[in-house]
Amino acid sequence: MIYLIIVSIIWALSFGLIKGNLTGLDSHFIAFARLAISFIFFSVFLRFKIFRIKHILVLVAIGAVQFGLMYIFYIYSYKYLQAWQVALFTIFTPIYVTLINDFIIRRFNALFLFTALLSVVGAGIIVYKNIFHFELQIGFLLMQLSNICFAAGQVYYKKIKLELGPIKDVYLFSWLFTGALFISGANSIIMTDWKMLTLSGTHIYTLLYLGVLASGVCFFLWNIGAVKVNAGTLAVYNNLKVPLGIAFSIWIFSEDGNLFKMILGGVIILIAIYLAEHFQTIKQINKTQTK
Repeated sequence: MIYLIIVSIIWALSFGLIKGNLTGLDSHFIAFARLAISFIFFSVFLRFKIFRIKHILVLVAIGAVQFGLMYIFYIYSYKYLQAWQVALFTIFTPIYVTLINDFIIRRFNALFLFTALLSVVGAGIIVYKNIFHFELQIGFLLMQLSNICFAAGQVYYKKIKLELGPIKDVYLFSWLFTGALFISGANSIIMTDWKMLTLSGTHIYTLLYLGVLASGVCFFLWNIGAVKVNAGTLAVYNNLKVPLGIAFSIWIFSEDGNLFKMILGGVIILIAIYLAEHFQTIKQINKTQTK
């Protein structure tokens, strides 16, 4: 559980650092550089002999979506949103995880659709003043695409992890970041204006922090922590970075935010999360007793 707390704090700080230290730097390059650093960190664990070709291709595809596309959308959203808004809009990821998993196994869960809509209401209250602004809408859309990519990657990673059995996560992650490097690199080659790209010392230090710690080490620690707790606890920690990220962005990085709206909207979002987790737990207990 301590792993999840540490990772949540580091990720919460990342929102403000990206907005504060990397503003003006090409977003496509930021995504590529961050994932390239993570790839270098994990490249020493690349193994061919312990995997079949089809498994390598699946892992590369998962990494391309979960980390590559996710970061492309995520970093680009900072062009339209404040850091605390980016943190807020990550709140939907756990619900997407459940909805995507239900879609794969062809099962519809009306409760999670309701809680997803309730979460949207909570988020809407927090950003109500600017909800009809075009930039906010674009930023929100980009963040939802990012959340869906990250959620889909988690679901499919769990599936292939079960299929591969005792192979250590670090070997799987090396191939995930290979896929992430490929898609983010291709995107940056096309979209980045390399002639205009200049890096300051602050840029380099921040990218190293994000690539090595926030992406490389944290994603790995998150996986270790995830297998040590139940699904309900994991969902709670998955959302812990949201209030922390909002608080850090406003109090440490001095962004503007309406505290009352945040509390009211946050309460509604927490109710949605509680309903989703409470009824899921009851469902699991009933299923166990039936067996």
